[in-house]
Amino acid sequence: MNITPFQALACPLDGAKLKRSGPSWRCPNGHSFDIASQGYTHLLPVQNKRSLDPGDSKEMVAARRRFLNTGHYQPIAAATSRAALADLASGRTATCLDAGCGEGYYLRQLAAAASDEGKKLAVLGLDISKWAVLSAAKQDKRPNWLVGSNANLPVQSGTLDRVLCMFGFPVYPEFARVLKATGELLQVDTGPDHLRELREIIYPSLKPEKSAEMPTPEGFTHLATEAVRYSLDLNTPEQLADLLAMTPHLYRASAEGRAKAAALTALSLTVDVRLTRFGRASFR
Repeated sequence: MNITPFQALACPLDGAKLKRSGPSWRCPNGHSFDIASQGYTHLLPVQNKRSLDPGDSKEMVAARRRFLNTGHYQPIAAATSRAALADLASGRTATCLDAGCGEGYYLRQLAAAASDEGKKLAVLGLDISKWAVLSAAKQDKRPNWLVGSNANLPVQSGTLDRVLCMFGFPVYPEFARVLKATGELLQVDTGPDHLRELREIIYPSLKPEKSAEMPTPEGFTHLATEAVRYSLDLNTPEQLADLLAMTPHLYRASAEGRAKAAALTALSLTVDVRLTRFGRASFR
């Protein structure tokens, strides 16, 4: 089997190495974390939560699952998989974290691409939303799925070949800490025209666009940036509702803007994202 769970987990309370012991993960200092019957582990200490139920809601996760599983964003997944697998040797197992994995779509696509190429991956999906991780675990049992935070990754230092951050909340010091010296961060962000047609409907005016070029974060070097741009036709109110529900625009738009979106029955959209590859900077 080319896809295996990631094993180099760290205790979220003291950073010690976690070892699998039956239905739980344990550290040498006595901390224990049960593996849920659905196959995921909760590694987000209550003191690190900012709310009782952080991250995407159950409804947002369900909308994202329906939308992504139709393949609307498959070109984004394909570009990310190609970049993640490039330069990985076929003879060894590479390690990959999807930091902010949602319901696991992009990690599943990466796993499928790796299998097609005969490359071995140990994969880990992490999200702060328990609903997202639960949905991911139900769809694929092969990766390790964790409830956790990018601000305090429960991963041993220097153990990852790849970190994915897909439309997420990057915490660059943590990403740099967990990557190997030869590791790479693959970050996907919206471009200036992403979903412009929808935004023009739900907002009175659009804010000036930020620069499409991602600044290079401290601890990294810029390797490459790829634009993924294509047209997308949504032909049912349900598809449009799911798209809006899985984006921040659901909460940023006014009640009037949301009403305009709800009245739509079809819409042609521009998908415009930037895939940026950052290498782990070397220090002397």
